[in-house]
Amino acid sequence: MTTLIAPHGAETLNPLFVADEPTRNALLSEANNLPSLLISSAAAGNAVMLGAGYFTPLDGYMTKADALSVGSSMSTSNGLFWPTPVLNLTADASDYKVGDRIALRDPNVDGEPVLAVQDISSIDVFSDKEIETLVQQVFGTTDPEHPGVAEFRAQGNTAIAGPIQVLNYSYFETEFPDTFRTAMQIRDSISTAGWQKVVAFQTRNPMHRAHEELCHMAMDRLNADGLVIHMLLGKLKPGDIPAPVRDASIRKMIELYFPANSALVTGYGFDMLYAGPREALLHAVFRQNMGATHFIIGRDHAGVGDYYEPFEAQEIFDQIPKDALKIELFKADHTAYSKKLNKVVMMNEAPDHSKEDFVLLSGTAVREMLSKGIAPPVEFSRPEVAKILMEHYQTNS
Repeated sequence: MTTLIAPHGAETLNPLFVADEPTRNALLSEANNLPSLLISSAAAGNAVMLGAGYFTPLDGYMTKADALSVGSSMSTSNGLFWPTPVLNLTADASDYKVGDRIALRDPNVDGEPVLAVQDISSIDVFSDKEIETLVQQVFGTTDPEHPGVAEFRAQGNTAIAGPIQVLNYSYFETEFPDTFRTAMQIRDSISTAGWQKVVAFQTRNPMHRAHEELCHMAMDRLNADGLVIHMLLGKLKPGDIPAPVRDASIRKMIELYFPANSALVTGYGFDMLYAGPREALLHAVFRQNMGATHFIIGRDHAGVGDYYEPFEAQEIFDQIPKDALKIELFKADHTAYSKKLNKVVMMNEAPDHSKEDFVLLSGTAVREMLSKGIAPPVEFSRPEVAKILMEHYQTNS
């Protein structure tokens, strides 16, 4: 029997999804008579992650005190390591009081069905200054142009805290039935495969040659049994490639360029925060919860624009307590195809190279090529992957 890495801060996973069908149906029925709150997309994503066991050991939405503690010290009031606040923020909670049970309605599904039931343990208002401080701590900037900052600020200043019971996985399970997986399901797959050393790879983009080779490098150097490609399925910023297209291109790459039974293609239901270093830590927390022993973090992980230094998301792991996480990092540099060596390498491992020795293309250049029906060079993108992306760009340009 495979012994998997322990979940974060607990001996067993703590999924908040109500798995027992009669209980779930009874809760759905009860929810129809409860006061309702239409929650933000961010709060809905938090509910899905709590439901799926990814946010073990949390039992619901954080209090203001916990969120402020997470902002200042990356731990909750009771000392649990946690890098980003998990909140249910709203602009106005005057219809609710502590002790109420409320039905949380999903803003991302037609008809706004009930996503979860929450028991309110506290209702607290953040001052504008507290929000500003929290935003600076989590995102490293208060610039309203930062997509994560804009999204966080738009939710409101009132935190409704308390435990939740999750009744479904929003649109993720229905729209991505082959890809959306809970932390429990991924642990089961790892266990069934008998993998001991498991590498996780985060992506919100299609995977080009450099990403593919980075996964091979990590597996080879760590002598890993398996790879879990774990893609974000929630909201992105405008211009990012939609999840179904990413999914198709990644599956094609795995099918053709990875040994059978060596990689799982999975996804999780959460909106991108673009919080750089803090989000990298959150990514590590929930990859440990899903059973990965190692996590690849490359250049500008979870970043956006020029808000973060290229390797800040790696360096932050050296600043947290040694025992904060059990999962280990595989630190990666920028990877690119070397014309000198005829293979993809980490750029810091090719000191005798100049920029001209690499095949380097900007995202803008690649998008332009794809939308014109021009495949990027094979050193940059597998032809079979490029074909799927070209079809998307030509249909949507």
